[in-house]
Amino acid sequence: MIQKTAIFILLLAASLSVAARDLPLDRIKLPPGFTISLYADDVPGARSMTLSPGGTLFVGTRGSTVYALPNRKNGKRADEVIVLTDKLDTPNGVAFRDGALYVAEVNRILRFDGIASRLRNPPKPVVVNSSFPADKHHGWKFIRFGPDGLLYVPVGAPCNICEPDPARYAGIFRMKLDGSALEQYARGVRNTVGFDWNPDTGELWFTDNGRDWFGNNMPPDELNHAPRPAMHFGYPHCHGKAIADDEFGGKRACGEFSPAAMELDPHVASLGMRFYTGKMFPENYRKQIFIAEHGSWNRIPPIGYRITLVRLKNGNAASYETFAEGWLGTLAAWGRPVDVQEMPDGALLVSDDKAGVIYRIAYGK
Repeated sequence: MIQKTAIFILLLAASLSVAARDLPLDRIKLPPGFTISLYADDVPGARSMTLSPGGTLFVGTRGSTVYALPNRKNGKRADEVIVLTDKLDTPNGVAFRDGALYVAEVNRILRFDGIASRLRNPPKPVVVNSSFPADKHHGWKFIRFGPDGLLYVPVGAPCNICEPDPARYAGIFRMKLDGSALEQYARGVRNTVGFDWNPDTGELWFTDNGRDWFGNNMPPDELNHAPRPAMHFGYPHCHGKAIADDEFGGKRACGEFSPAAMELDPHVASLGMRFYTGKMFPENYRKQIFIAEHGSWNRIPPIGYRITLVRLKNGNAASYETFAEGWLGTLAAWGRPVDVQEMPDGALLVSDDKAGVIYRIAYGK
């Protein structure tokens, strides 16, 4: 009862919003030489991001809205925030290819053709694929185009812990641009909301959210490496590197599955991730992985609410450290990082769906 009451207090505190003009950016701790500023405010519910070649940032949400943030002069702030549409069903995922914006709703992928010249009058979207499950639980999607030219679309487990149809749920799928040739790429993935490809090898890496109600300090969230199709990452039987689930672990041995490349902290809700390929940050940050940790919702004390860094050595995940923190106070958080997006100048954007803003992290003057 005490734990449930404490969790209720945490959820109540988390629901309190902070006006953009009152954001205490001075609380954000960064390594020496780095700065953080507002790239755009008034972006309620800002989640996944994608950048067009012309410099327009598109931002999805878990509500009904997709935003367009043009930056015509490649400045340090967006020119304006345009509501592209506010009539979609949980359009969390956005991706850009060949002049078109792809948007992931719960059960379908849409395409807005020629969007760059029609930000205030977008065309009617084309339905690319509407064959995905309609379950709301873990139904929001992150989407991205791989180096193979295919669109990768995850489908989360429709539960906290269960044995869903492995051909439909708990996996990462990919398809052609027209929605055809849909196939499963990875299995045993509870809920990934962020992935990227190593710029040197072209191999897929992704975050995965660990299950709830398995203890305050377990299981860990995961950073996974999927260099080839058909790999199984353990859900619902095993978590992290070799932690058997208390309900489903007895059915299959952890040795049957691909272990996590790096165990992240428990319940941090690791979401968007990117390999940093820019030249603004110092050399020791290049080709390393930045992860947005949205933060725990049922852990006491809360954890996450930060940007972390996983460093690679010889192609393997070697270390895990905090890069930016300060969104979490003693009990409540005033911000929740969701996604990271590298800009042409090398700055790193961070979306925040609680504060409703996009931050810009830069190095040097």
